[in-house]
Order: sequence, then C-alpha cells, then structure tokens
Amino acid sequence: MAYTKSLEELIAKLVKLPGIGRRSAERIAMFLLQSSDADVKNLTSAIIRAKQNIRLCKICNILTEGEVCQICQNPARDNSTICVVEEPKDVIAFEKTAKFQGLYHVLMGSISPLDGRGPEDIKIKELIDRIKNKNIKEIIIATDSDTEGETTAIYLNKLIKPLGVKVTRIGLGVPVGSNLEYIDSTTLSLSLESRREL
Repeated sequence: MAYTKSLEELIAKLVKLPGIGRRSAERIAMFLLQSSDADVKNLTSAIIRAKQNIRLCKICNILTEGEVCQICQNPARDNSTICVVEEPKDVIAFEKTAKFQGLYHVLMGSISPLDGRGPEDIKIKELIDRIKNKNIKEIIIATDSDTEGETTAIYLNKLIKPLGVKVTRIGLGVPVGSNLEYIDSTTLSLSLESRREL
C-alpha cells in the first residue's frame, strides 16, 4: 500500500534532515500523525521561533538570540586567546569540557576545493580583522582532522604567523580508552607527529 500524497511529502521533507534516512523519516511521520494537534503545533511553533530568533553572533559567529553571544560578553573569559572551529556545534563540544576559557571564532565551514568552497567562502577575513584589532596572543586551530580541516589549518597558519601571533593546533591522536591495535595507521602517525612533552 502506497502512502498518501501529503504523508509522502512529509516523509520527503524529513529525509532532508541530517542523519534521518527513509525508515526513520517514516517512523517520525507516523509519530507526528499519532500526536495531538497541540503537540504538533507546539513543535512547529518551537521550530519557527528558533528560526526567527537565533542568529550568528556578530563577533564570533556562535548561535545566539542577541547580537553578541554570552561568551563574547563574559568579562571572565580570556580575550587574548581564540579557538577557531568550523561550525557552531563545535563550540558546544568544547564548552562541555569546561576546560577552555578563551573566546571562539566559527569559520562556518572549511576550505574544500572539491566542493567549490575557497577561503573567501568562510569567515577567515573576520578572524584576521579580530586578530589585527584586538590584543590576541594565541590562536588555537581546532578544525577537523579530515582533509578539508587540515587544508584550512595550514592556510590559517600561513596567514596568521606573519601577524606575530602564536598559532597552535589541537593534538590529534589516539582516542581515550582505545587500544593501539585497533587504531588505524593514519591516526597513529598523527599522534606521533603531534606528541607533546610530558
């Protein structure tokens, strides 16, 4: 039995969400159809409110409901250190550790020539402006360890070093709790190259 036109349309929209395949979309659609009208209206209202109210911080590009995010406004943060990440969700991951007390800069992507995304397509110019106009002492490059992230890190290093600012890269290596015999050779090589003195 085929789905109705409107149910098929709902499933097609849900499949566009990241991490949602056809089967998951069907289950979500069925769940929504069995939910009360009030629950569905509350969900759609929450989505609309989030879309209308959430924007990028005008300083660092973190998701915020004001013009400037709470991190940039916090006087207790170390404003001489900026951690550079690819996406707003990366900031959330760092903040969960409660170890980093500096500021952030979200690039909104990475350099990816194969995808037609060059340096001018991400927020590099804004980062350089921050470095030139503020008393920044260290830039921590925390892009992903994939090809695009590494390309972006190398490019940023070449741009920032001449400005007289210390540039560091997050350590890459063996995940905590894993056995060396199960680690791929690329990760082991990177862990050796990025080792630090204890």
